[in-house]
Amino acid sequence: MPEGDTIYRLARRLGVLTGTEVTGSDFRVPKHATADLTGARVLGTVARAKHLLTRLDLAGDALTLHTHLRMDGEWSVVGVGKTLPRRMMGDARLVLSTTGATAIALRMPVVELLPTSAEDTVVGHLGPDLLDDRVPVPELIARATANLEAQPERPLISALLDQRVVAGLGNVWVNELCFLRGHLPLTPVGEVDVEPLVRLAVRAMRFAVQPGGPGRVTTGNTRPGQRYYVYGRTREPCRRCGTPLQFSAEVVGDPENRHTWWCPSCQT
Repeated sequence: MPEGDTIYRLARRLGVLTGTEVTGSDFRVPKHATADLTGARVLGTVARAKHLLTRLDLAGDALTLHTHLRMDGEWSVVGVGKTLPRRMMGDARLVLSTTGATAIALRMPVVELLPTSAEDTVVGHLGPDLLDDRVPVPELIARATANLEAQPERPLISALLDQRVVAGLGNVWVNELCFLRGHLPLTPVGEVDVEPLVRLAVRAMRFAVQPGGPGRVTTGNTRPGQRYYVYGRTREPCRRCGTPLQFSAEVVGDPENRHTWWCPSCQT
């Protein structure tokens, strides 16, 4: 599943629609099959953790297009008058044509229209989003830290992945953050100095979304296969100490147990 920084960059990419007028909308989901956004003005797209909210003004009505990629969804943006190859259009769940670019939602598992005033019904359950530009960074850090510390018995990795506690972190970030702070992933939250970990998460994720930057990287090395310390590197030598990295597979159907990597020497 894409992580918060990926969704943030995607919202920025969908920003090319901001200020355009919708010239046609083809919803290919049963719930909104008859919906027509023609004439709506695109006000912008924002990311809320792993959710995308595209806001529109349709004849004075404030509407939000809510999408969530989950594992397979994708937004594709093409130029004026262009479309994707026919072999790809079979996966389209929404084609949003505008006076500028055309945005096409492919294999999108969540596509829904709602009043903008009702956005909380789809994102109100989320914890503090570490990439939320509306909230001062110290406040974000304090809120996320408090949420984590409220569950002292919970394994660190499970708490960090819970979007109701801290929003936007995914498996890559969580495994890497545990390594960088030297914590075993299953350490109870109550045994961890949480605030420095949250502060590091904010700094790392915000670095990853800088325009023109290297994207998500924790090692400082952007060469293929060198971006991460532990994620995806089962039995490979630790980049710090050389100890073979350990791996625990996810338990299907159990959100508390995901693919996990760690160094048994560097993390205690």
